[in-house]
Amino acid sequence: MEHVSAAATMDAHGILTGWSEGARQLTGYPAEEVVGRAARELLAADPSEQAVTALTGAVMLRRRDGSPVTLTLRACPVLGADGAPSGYVITADPAGGPETTLAGRAFQQASVSMSVFDTRQRYLRLNDTACRVMGVSEEALLGRDFPETVEDAEHSRGFHNKLRQVAETGRPVHYESFTGAPALNREHAWSTEMWPVRDESGRVTGVALAALDSSDQYWARQRLALLNTAAARIGTTLDVTRTAEELVELLVPQYADFVSVDLLEWVLGADEQPPTVLDGDIVLRRVAHGSGTEGTPEAAVHLGEADVYPAYSPPAQALRQGRAVSRRAGEPDFMRWVASRNAQAPAGRRHRAGVHSLLTVPLRARGTTLGVMVAVRIAHPDDYDADDAVLAEELASRAAVCIDNARRFARERTTALALQNSLLPRGLPGQAVVEVAHRYLPSGSLAGIGGDWFDVIPLSGSRVALVVGDVVGHGIPSSATMGRLCTAVRTLADVDLPPDELLTHLDDLVTHLASDDRDDEVAELGATCLYAVYDPVSRRLTLASAGHPPPALVLPDGTSRLVPLSAGPPLGVGGLPFEATEMELPEGSVVALYTDGLVEDRDRDVDHATEELCRALTARTDTLDALCDTVLKAVLPEEPGDDVALLLARTRALGTDRVATWEVPPDPVHVAATRQAATEQLTAWGLDEAAFVTELVVSELVTNAIRYGAPPIRLRLIRDRTLICEVSDGSSTSPHLRRAHAFDEGGRGLLLVAQLTQRWGSRQTPRGKTIWAEQSLEPPSF
Repeated sequence: MEHVSAAATMDAHGILTGWSEGARQLTGYPAEEVVGRAARELLAADPSEQAVTALTGAVMLRRRDGSPVTLTLRACPVLGADGAPSGYVITADPAGGPETTLAGRAFQQASVSMSVFDTRQRYLRLNDTACRVMGVSEEALLGRDFPETVEDAEHSRGFHNKLRQVAETGRPVHYESFTGAPALNREHAWSTEMWPVRDESGRVTGVALAALDSSDQYWARQRLALLNTAAARIGTTLDVTRTAEELVELLVPQYADFVSVDLLEWVLGADEQPPTVLDGDIVLRRVAHGSGTEGTPEAAVHLGEADVYPAYSPPAQALRQGRAVSRRAGEPDFMRWVASRNAQAPAGRRHRAGVHSLLTVPLRARGTTLGVMVAVRIAHPDDYDADDAVLAEELASRAAVCIDNARRFARERTTALALQNSLLPRGLPGQAVVEVAHRYLPSGSLAGIGGDWFDVIPLSGSRVALVVGDVVGHGIPSSATMGRLCTAVRTLADVDLPPDELLTHLDDLVTHLASDDRDDEVAELGATCLYAVYDPVSRRLTLASAGHPPPALVLPDGTSRLVPLSAGPPLGVGGLPFEATEMELPEGSVVALYTDGLVEDRDRDVDHATEELCRALTARTDTLDALCDTVLKAVLPEEPGDDVALLLARTRALGTDRVATWEVPPDPVHVAATRQAATEQLTAWGLDEAAFVTELVVSELVTNAIRYGAPPIRLRLIRDRTLICEVSDGSSTSPHLRRAHAFDEGGRGLLLVAQLTQRWGSRQTPRGKTIWAEQSLEPPSF
């Protein structure tokens, strides 16, 4: 449309005295209808005070047909002889028309949205960008209050308040907002500067603003914030499923309306990755999904179920290509995929109506593909773009590393636990002298399985060894070291060493292992051990500790306490002796051996925990198994940071009716009498069937003690689950089994003993040695 300018003249009383052709074209009034009339009669709205004072501004007139028209008026006073205005020359241009000045064109063509308001927050001027944002022409906005021109009442109030604040205070304001605009299809971030416009006297006559669309920077900051949040919220546990759930929770609903995470089958197993070819249809298992809608109606697959993804599907394409794949409504693969998912959706569930954008991202870590993440937008207005794909790949990469870490941890934990269980005693041997119950709880912490162990070892003379130990460390190396120490303890126990000597040999072994360059793990870990021996005949308990917590003792009267002992250094320190503690126990006493995971925790005092242990051990229960559960429930921390081993043993005694002892003079003539006394004792016990073998064993062992040993010589028979024959003498020289030659007169005695008895051996005593042999009292089976 051709630009039309108008001109008119007006006297000092506001009466129109002249009217141009342009004025007629703009208003429809011919000169003969307006000349002589008051200019005010043509106004459709009162001009602003600022426009009257400045003699320029937007003024709304009423056309001849009654329609309003906004014109930009400029009045130039005509001075009389006295210097006072005798009239005015008025020029007018349509609002939004081309600017004639450089400054005006700069304002009109600015790339940022710029507007000018009067002090009552009515539009006086807008540039082209502002009009595009508002979606209407400048003419439609001039003279209108700002709140009338927007639909977002909440944003309108905040924006309107800032405009009023500038007009009232005369101070500029910076305003950040996130809102939509009439001509925009989504919300945008705006950075707005508002400042006062003053006249020559400094009085505020209007408010100007410039609004910069900072959406790109805003979304970039949002993506960066999401990445920072992901670093803190993804991978808080070493659990594969929980890690996938954390990824879903992070993305819904901020990034997507629905997100699912599906993994390859092998990821959830205990085995390492098998050869996988990601061609054709791919089977994935759903581990996590989430939706902005309650009930997750978009899910076509239940959690934990496996599903087949066709080769054309976006998830299968993403897995094959190793990068994000984006699809939009209308694309063939997208429509085919959505249709198949709708057909697969459970009955009664809402189909994926309204899905307009889909993004699938492979989960890859350390060059290995683990699964795929699918993000769907329904209510979210924007389709996924290239920046969204880059963000999704970064988030998926972080999540994949965490999932792979969790998978590796689960695999190592499973391996370590299997190793640990294979090394721990599965079923403790039946004992007549102690009743035992035990518990082992592997650590659930991120550190992994520890090296706690326990054992019950039968010894000669119906004695029994109780052992508990702890390798300081976690994981497979710790379990392997525990297995070594457990085996070493059994080997040393078979030699029948006293507790303090056994720990000395065990300490030497750990020191040797630590010095081996191939076994750095042992050098770093160290270990503790408690070794105790109970003798049911004397009812004495002898124990020694290598840096291990002392056991608790519950007497038959119901009182409990910790056993006072001198704890030596942990195994591997070397150079320091271990001290044995000996005490007599009433029959029916309960000895509790445990590892430090039961009582030590960073959030509680060890002394208080051991007091709780002693109290819990006094609880009345039907069995030791039940007492184990009671103790763990009362003492165990809510989240144990280490493995826990607990071993309870209730003592029994062998009375004088089950033990017979004879002092033997060191003369061969007394062998026959000793043999006869033993036979008579067997008859009294009702063990006549064992008399023949016992006579041979007694004769051989007593004869050897007289010939090669030193007084005092003592014979002892013990009737337990087996029949035990012991001969003690004052010599420390132990006999050795050897094979006699054809013409040797001797050397066959011990070989005969070994053939006739279940097992035999020797042990050192403080006053010499003891040779023993055991016979089974159960009838032979054929």
